[in-house]
Amino acid sequence: MTLEELVTCDNAAQKMQTVTAAVEELLVAAQRQDRLTVGVYESAKLMNVDPDSVVLCLLAIDEEEEDDIALQIHFTLIQSFCCDNDIDIVRVSGMQRLAELLGEPAETQGATEARDLHCLLVTNPHTDAWKSHGLVEVASYCQESRGNNQWVPYISLQER
Repeated sequence: MTLEELVTCDNAAQKMQTVTAAVEELLVAAQRQDRLTVGVYESAKLMNVDPDSVVLCLLAIDEEEEDDIALQIHFTLIQSFCCDNDIDIVRVSGMQRLAELLGEPAETQGATEARDLHCLLVTNPHTDAWKSHGLVEVASYCQESRGNNQWVPYISLQER
């Protein structure tokens, strides 16, 4: 490996860490400010009613769920809708970390049904010009990825 390849690889890893931290920060802030829609069905309803309020769509799935055809169909339809409406999309793995970030209770013996965390929408009401550092960072990453012909960038949330 040449020095140039090493530097490029290191920069990519550093960029990925920055974007991952930005996504985590954004999710926590959005939930705190009631700007987060959680669930495939709930997200579809919101995008049908007010797509202009959606600024980011996160599609979350872990490796063991990759074979879920129904979920993949939902993702394809959501991605298509987001592309048609200029909504940034990010694929995310690390469902357990996602649940921790959103304060989901640890899995219990059927006591409460966990929320569907496979689709998350971050909204920005028309009346408010809400900007967070995390949103700016993630939007920049999405734009950069599209420039590299990666239309749905991927990040992995690491357990802590």
